[in-house]
Amino acid sequence: MDKVLQRAQELKEELTDFVLDAEGDLAVALETFSADQLTRSQKQNMHQRMMVVDRFIIEGSIEGNVAEQTPIDLFIQHHPKLSQKDQQLLNLWRRSFVGLFAITKILPDGFELMNWTTEKHYVVKQADPNALQEMARLKEGEIILTQIAPISEAEWMFFSPWTSLGKLGKPKLAVAIGNFKSNYKNHLYSDAPDLLEEAWKSVERYHTDFVEFFGSDEVTLSGYELGKKLNEFQEIITQKNFDAAGIDRSKSLEEIAEEAGISQEELEETAEAIGSDAKTVSEAWKKQAATNKMAAPQVELPPKLKKAEQVTALSHPRWGQMYLTHYAPLKALLEAGDGTNGADLEPIVQKSLKDPDMNAFVWYRLAEQYPKQLETVLQMALDRPTFKLSDDLDSLLEEFEKPLETDLPEIASVPIHLHNLFQDAVVEVNKSKSKSKSKKKTAVGFQH
Repeated sequence: MDKVLQRAQELKEELTDFVLDAEGDLAVALETFSADQLTRSQKQNMHQRMMVVDRFIIEGSIEGNVAEQTPIDLFIQHHPKLSQKDQQLLNLWRRSFVGLFAITKILPDGFELMNWTTEKHYVVKQADPNALQEMARLKEGEIILTQIAPISEAEWMFFSPWTSLGKLGKPKLAVAIGNFKSNYKNHLYSDAPDLLEEAWKSVERYHTDFVEFFGSDEVTLSGYELGKKLNEFQEIITQKNFDAAGIDRSKSLEEIAEEAGISQEELEETAEAIGSDAKTVSEAWKKQAATNKMAAPQVELPPKLKKAEQVTALSHPRWGQMYLTHYAPLKALLEAGDGTNGADLEPIVQKSLKDPDMNAFVWYRLAEQYPKQLETVLQMALDRPTFKLSDDLDSLLEEFEKPLETDLPEIASVPIHLHNLFQDAVVEVNKSKSKSKSKKKTAVGFQH
């Protein structure tokens, strides 16, 4: 294996040099990928820049005359004398991914790691002696962000520079996982396609339940009324899931706590922290144990919208759920005709385009329902008389940083271990706040 690891390191360096020294389409593709992935501050960080190159090697695509090719495809194509073993190794690297890993064991030439988002374990070797020496200070329990790649069916190698986040308590770990989800969406479940598939299926199920409850995939109410309706909807979904899991909700709180293997005090603390009742929390834990795979997040209207005069809820089996305050006014403007009588035409359009919740799906929906009116309104509001909906809508959406394809929506179910981590993190934060408030009260003699 030492020879395989050494050759893997050499081949990785050759592949990296090939990409960095490239000209033409490959160079343009790397520049475009880097611009999409790096913020201004990250461009100053060498680790971040190198990880983007390593990600491009695996994720990047180059449009050719025949079909899209990856950097690995081009490298193999330009090196026809590569041995069969080298080509096999390169093809293994297509499974490379970025992860947030916990160090579970320190090895002489690497580590045993656990990917926190999927709970999968890996033996990961460090091929670079200098890098291995730098990693000597790492301890079991530390969290590192890095990219790994397979060198066999059983062992992996560090494919990119690593960043240590140190040992993290549950609240900070929950934040780190949230940041990882934001920055590396495509890698959330990249080594667990079964979890990803189940997450997407949960979005479809939620959409079906939404339409069944509201009678439509679109509903507009005051924030107060919509909040109440969503609470009712949550209760129905919870009951439906409990029924499917065979959970008896008629048992007493003491019985439920005993069956859950926790004290009644712990049950009540957790319930208070997540804004639910103790019985529901315990039953949720029991359901998780029954399904032993994924848990659905809480359905709730964002706090900032609860007092809004008008909120539209839209549901889609892929885009998930959107809660919008600018949708109804814009739709009313479109229904009025060509928009020439709208005194606030430009402000409404600008606010709608700048609203991150008014995603590409929302605009495609409006374009399908009101094609001529939307085209006219956008021409007037943006002062673009030649704007054509059929030709220019996608570029307009990209101009306002609206992805044309959806990522996994927030409503998607998450693996049980992450769901439990987030709940525990909320409990710890609230306990800490309670202790802090208690100390303040004591100090002066005299509060999620």
